[in-house]
This record gives sequence, C-alpha cells and structure tokens, in this order.
Amino acid sequence: MAESERRGLGCWSPAEWGQRLLLLLLVGSCSGRIHQLALTGEKRADIPLNSFGFYTNGSLEVELSLLRLSPQETEEKSPLVGFSLSRVQSGSVRSYSAQDSHECPLQRNSSNFLVLFLINTKDLQVQVQKYGAQEKLFISPGLLSKVPSKPGLPKAAHTVTPEVDSGNSTAAKAKAKPAGSQSPTEKNKDLVLDLGHLNDSYNFSFHVVIGSRAEEGQYSLNFHNCYNLMPGRERPFDLTVMIREKNPEGFLSASEIPLFKLYLIMSACFLAAGTFWVNMLCRNTYNVFKIHWLMAALAFTKSISLLFHSINYYFINSQGHPIEGLAVMHYITHLLKGALLFITIALIGSGWAFVKYVLSDKEKKIFGIVIPLQVLANVAYIVMESREEGASDYGLWKEILFLVDLICCGAILFPVVWSIRHLQDASGTDGKVAVNLAKLKLFRHYYVMVICYIYFTRIIAILLRVAVPFQWQWLYQLLVEGSTLAFFVLTGYKFQPTRDNPYLQLPQEDEEDVQMEQVMTDSGFREGLCKVKKTASGREQL
Repeated sequence: MAESERRGLGCWSPAEWGQRLLLLLLVGSCSGRIHQLALTGEKRADIPLNSFGFYTNGSLEVELSLLRLSPQETEEKSPLVGFSLSRVQSGSVRSYSAQDSHECPLQRNSSNFLVLFLINTKDLQVQVQKYGAQEKLFISPGLLSKVPSKPGLPKAAHTVTPEVDSGNSTAAKAKAKPAGSQSPTEKNKDLVLDLGHLNDSYNFSFHVVIGSRAEEGQYSLNFHNCYNLMPGRERPFDLTVMIREKNPEGFLSASEIPLFKLYLIMSACFLAAGTFWVNMLCRNTYNVFKIHWLMAALAFTKSISLLFHSINYYFINSQGHPIEGLAVMHYITHLLKGALLFITIALIGSGWAFVKYVLSDKEKKIFGIVIPLQVLANVAYIVMESREEGASDYGLWKEILFLVDLICCGAILFPVVWSIRHLQDASGTDGKVAVNLAKLKLFRHYYVMVICYIYFTRIIAILLRVAVPFQWQWLYQLLVEGSTLAFFVLTGYKFQPTRDNPYLQLPQEDEEDVQMEQVMTDSGFREGLCKVKKTASGREQL
C-alpha cells in the first residue's frame, strides 16, 4: 500500500496537482496562534512545539489531551518524558540545538532560564522544576478562564489554586513540595501537578503567566521523549496537544504586533509605485515594451499580497486565526508574486525586449529551472504556514524552501552574466564600441543591484533577526520589504521608457543601421556614398 502511494505521487496529472494545491490552500488558511498538534506513531526524541515572544501579563496555555506511550516506558521509575520551556536570549538559537544528541534535556541541571515538566507515569504526577531567577513566572494547573480577569497580578505559583475544568479525567491540583533541606532561595521552586490517566493514555494541562518585565522574552516550548534518543531503539508514541499563546494586546507574538501596520504601509508604497509606473507607460507609449507591463503587474501583485498579509495578521491578533477566504487569497497572490519576481528579473537580465526578442537555448533552460523551482518554493511556504512547527515534515519543508530559494537566487544571475560577457566580446569585434559600452554599463549596474537585493534580503536580514532583541525582530520584515521596494524603484529608473533614455534607443538605431546597410550593399548604391548617423545635436558622418 505504501509503495503504491509513493508511486502514485509521480503519476498525478496537472489537474490533480491543482486540486491538491487548492486543498492545501484551504487547509493552510486554518492556521493561527491557537495551535492543535496531533502526532501518531511519532519516533522523534525532541519535538519543537512553538516559539513565542511574551510581554508582561502574557499567557501560555498547554493542554496535553492524549499521551500514549509503549508499555515498557510506563513502567520506568525515572521520568524521561516531558515538556521544557526555555527563554531564548537575543543573538542565540534554541537552547537544545547545540547539545549532545544522546543527552536527555530532562536529566540535566541548568543555570539558564528553564522550566521542565517531568511526566511520571508510574506515580501519575507531573513534576515542575525551575532553573534560574524566575520570581514572577507564575505556573498553575489547568487552563485560564475565558472570562476576562480583573486587573492585577496573578496568584503565585506555590499557592493552591481552585480546580479548573480542563477536560482531564483527573482534577488538576498544585501541591507544593516540602521545603526539607532546600535553601531559602530554592524554596517553593518546584510544583507537582496531577497526571490524568484514562485507559492507556495520559493527560494534564497547565498555564504560565509572565508577571513582570524581567520575565519578558522569546520562549520556546519543546516536548521530549528521551527513550528515543538511542538510534535503532525508538519506540512510537501518540501525542495530542493544544497550545494557546496570548499577549495583552492580542494573539500575536511580540515581534509580530507591528507587522499589521508595516505590511499595510508597504502595500500602499508598492501601489503608489505601480500607479506611477503605469502613468509613465501611458505617457511614453512609443518606447514601451512588453517587459514594462510585466514590471507593472509585479508591483500591483506585490501590493495586493502585502494587503492580504496585513489583513491576516489583523484577524490573527483579534481572533487567534485568519479568515479562510482572505488567507487563501494571500497564498495565491504570494505564489504569483514569487513567480513574477524571478521571471521578471531573469527576463531583464537576459535583455529580452530591450536588446533582443528571442531567448537563447541556455536562457530557456534557466527559465525551465527557475519557474518550477519557484512553484515548489511557494508550495513549501504554504505547507509551512499550514502545518504546526512540531509536525514531522515541517523541518523537511523548511529545508526545501531554503535550498530552492538559494538555487533560484543563483540561477537568475546567469542571464545577467551571459549578457555582460556577450557585450564584452562584441565591443571589440563589431566596431560599435560606444553602443556596446552603454549596454555593458547598464548590465553591470543591474548585476550589482541584483546582488545587493539578494544580499540584503537573504543574508543581512537573517543576521539582523538574530542580533536584535525579541521585540525588535520585526525589523527583519522591514529590511526585506524596504530592500524589495528600493530594488523595484531602481530597476524602474534604469529601464524607464523615456525618449531621453539612450539605452532604449540603441537597439532600434542598431537595427535600422543594419537593415539600411544591407539594402544599400545589395542594390549597389553604396559606391561613393558615406553613412550618416543621427545624433541629438545633428548628423555625424562616419
């Protein structure tokens, strides 16, 4: 059965691919900031569930509704299954990315900002262990009430809270551990939550409230099953978890709150640039080529895509999930925008419509590579938006998106390089040095522009995102969109269809000269005559 499914993947017709892509769009529109993750037969040892930036009074709610382990794991005395909540410092990556692959994160002491939820299936308890100074990080059993609470700080974590109906078979209670030999600084740091048991599955829930500015930051929630750390000895397990994250202003992370206004402003900027470009095309119809209208379509598609993206963030912030129809429109316009962007850059780089009207075989091969890869990159983007971060194939699609985008960025440079090399060779052979040097200068400028665009949007932007604090990570999107707008404006300026643009007049004059020279040579009227070239100041005898 599995073999037939794998073989059927390559036998889908274009109509079937379109139906599955549309279904993917509809499913992807349901994603939001209220996460539902269900895994069956999972064998991974570490599962990254989500990352979120919290402000003061922000809350994290986690409900583990189903955890089904193998019989051997449930008999173990030492808890090797549980959650970890860590705060990621600015300029660093996840806490567990650099650790030993065979080291269990649940069995090590840490001085970092870390909270462990150790699931003990034998005693039906969940032990909560804190590391680092976390005086105002309040952890309580159950989920938060949907009724808005009165202003004020939540109760301390070590106090006994009323029972909260979280859907568990066993009522969740917080029990403070005896102080015993603990020092005053470590007293009341650990909690014990009750673990529900129904048939062969376990369940419990808890919520975390950020009580002060000292606890604000970017938090990462992970699930660990250390029984599967040893290769070849993995045991499948089932997991169903709900995660709800919220800041005082809404469901968006701290770094995503400004994105609604940012995308709306950038959408207006691209709309204004597209309108100005179309107005210029209408005023200079004599020098307008098809590529100019393609550039206008790209600007308007980019504007519409940003508009839908902005609206999606607005509804996610207010409701926790986007409106399905608007999300589908965002994915469609994003797909069109990505394809148009790379096609337009490659066409301009090859000199199509400006220098020549026919693409060479090498350039056709480039388009045959870039267009399918762009479709694949956009499908990967849609899959990543529609899947939870903890899904089994999320990491695979993330790597596909990065690799395909890198290949496309390198591929679109080849037509520009080929055009520059062709003009360098032609400048010394056909006797038209001035003409070819003008073309060569423009293509060199365009090559530098493309390199800078790729450099700023793929490298500098990522470095900026890693370096800045969690609440300023929206500067990554600002740099990407600002660099894209600057690239669009500079490209339009270099290839504007005005009469005083000498580059756009060169191919027309070259073609007329060649045709006139051929006619005069064939008819024999050239004997005793000299060729005259039109210039801005008059006529020049050659």
